[in-house]
Amino acid sequence: MLLNIENIYKYFNGELVLKDISLTVEDREAVGLIGSNGCGKTTLLNIITGRESFDRTADGLGSVSISSKATIGYLQQNSGLSSDNTINEEMKDAFSELIRVKDKMKELSAQMESASGDELERISHEYSELSAYFEARDGYRMDVRIRQVLNGMGFGSTDTSQIVSTLSGGEKTRLALAKLLLEQPSLLILDEPTNHLDLETLMWLEDYLKGYKGSLLIVSHDRYFINKVCTRICEIQQGRLYSYKGDYSAYLVQKKMRDERQLKEYEAQQKEIAKLEDYIARNKVRASTAKMAKSRQHMLDRLEPADKPLLYEKPPKIRLEYDIEPTKDIVRVVNCPLAVGEGDKRRVLINSLNMHVRRGEHVGIIGANGIGKSSILKLIQGLIPHDSGNIIWGNNVRISYFDQEHTALDRHNTVIGEIQRKNPRLSDQDARSVLGSVLIKGEDVFKPVSVISGGERAKLYFAIMALNRGNVLILDEPTNHLDMMTKEVLENALAEFQGTMILVSHDRYLLNKVAGRIIEVKPDEVNSYEGNFDDYCRVVTEKKQELEALQEQRRRAQQEEQYAQTKQRQYRSKQQRAQDAKRREQIRTLENEIEQLEQLISKLEAEIADPETAADYNLINEKCSQLDEARNSLEDKMEQWAELSDMI
Repeated sequence: MLLNIENIYKYFNGELVLKDISLTVEDREAVGLIGSNGCGKTTLLNIITGRESFDRTADGLGSVSISSKATIGYLQQNSGLSSDNTINEEMKDAFSELIRVKDKMKELSAQMESASGDELERISHEYSELSAYFEARDGYRMDVRIRQVLNGMGFGSTDTSQIVSTLSGGEKTRLALAKLLLEQPSLLILDEPTNHLDLETLMWLEDYLKGYKGSLLIVSHDRYFINKVCTRICEIQQGRLYSYKGDYSAYLVQKKMRDERQLKEYEAQQKEIAKLEDYIARNKVRASTAKMAKSRQHMLDRLEPADKPLLYEKPPKIRLEYDIEPTKDIVRVVNCPLAVGEGDKRRVLINSLNMHVRRGEHVGIIGANGIGKSSILKLIQGLIPHDSGNIIWGNNVRISYFDQEHTALDRHNTVIGEIQRKNPRLSDQDARSVLGSVLIKGEDVFKPVSVISGGERAKLYFAIMALNRGNVLILDEPTNHLDMMTKEVLENALAEFQGTMILVSHDRYLLNKVAGRIIEVKPDEVNSYEGNFDDYCRVVTEKKQELEALQEQRRRAQQEEQYAQTKQRQYRSKQQRAQDAKRREQIRTLENEIEQLEQLISKLEAEIADPETAADYNLINEKCSQLDEARNSLEDKMEQWAELSDMI
């Protein structure tokens, strides 16, 4: 067991945030820590790593125990690096202990050349131990491991002599994660590791962590990532921690069963409380029954209240419907260039974009950051101009567009004012009812759009889209800023939507549940794949394997051709073959002489190490002279052997 937490509490300004938390993390276990924003996930990680203290019970209970052999690596949401170091220096710093051992081995190797007797034996023994330690920790593959991780984390084409301070915030986070992966702590703690990662890097990280030799404790809102990497899910809910075996999909099933059981227990307790309160109210004033009423009151006071299930916390309602059925062909893009910027800053992302979306399709668009996914959505709506090609929309199309930057919202307007601006006929009461369905209630409806959270702005957008009743949804990263519960509600609404959808998202869990076709955008290339995200991955993997097999086949063919050419070049004249035969005979003679010299050197080294020899000054000098002569002779023979070998 690497980590054991028992009965810890945490208060902030008198408010209980964590309540009686207990958690264990075993060796080679991958634990996903989830919960709504502000529930205390990062606080718990800070307690584990000693960055924050915790509170104990009145009885003094509460402890955090970490195995004495465990090493902990912690990637925070804003990890720092040494700004003055280069990328390569930061990566090498992960191997500081191995580099120290390597330098010591070089030092010992130099000392062995001049040492003798007991001193030589001592140095040799120390060198042997360090060498075994270095090899066991894969020290000889340091540079290979650095290249592997840097490539995987998206730094394959980056100059490693670049100074860390010149990197962007996202690049620094990725580099900090790369360094942690190289350090290989026995417990790796990651707080939102998928931020700032593109799809290719994210998939590489998932595969890397699945084979990680230590334990993992991961906080993430990326459900697909958690589902693929984690073997246990821990959820912080109402200050308590609940543990579920299995991945995220298994957690959803177990959580539903626990919530239903908790609801039954809560409702049963509420009935019992109501029954006791009614009995007490009816009998406490009557002398004949006052004693019994007092006994019931004691029972009521001793009753530990069950936690109110979150099922009582009303989830948002998002229902996306439409009235008019559009034509079969929704939109067709033909030979249309995609470019961003103007004048000297104009940059062509795709020379000739072709895309066809039919009625009822749910299309997911994926690709690396900055590749042009959001620009495609703007292009097909006419928000970005194009100087050639055609964009043809079908009849009766009504678009509802979710812009991830929420630029269509007037941030100076109030929330209720904004929804009424988009729907002028909406009364105050109806507007508040619509906003209440997405959990924007009370005085919050009078707040300026600029001060509400990103998640609340997204909910406002969904409320406006529901009123718009569009038959074509164009969505750009709709799950950004949303909590888990709202994501699930939105996913269900999108999955049930009968109209057409064009969706850009990094949320692979959403893509898996909603998309029926995946469009992958690459530099000046767009490819279409039928099915959801898992289907896309399967096809891409199969294509990659086919390509690798074809490359291997070509490599073997090249090797065979090179071998045939080499054999042809190896043909020699009769005189050349005779000379080669003579050289081979000389080589065999040299090999015998080398073997005899090596045996002599071993014998002399053993005699020199003998205490009886060491006691005779003249004899030890004679043996050392013989040893030097034998070594010099061996060196000469080896050089002759190398020269003759190169000539054949």
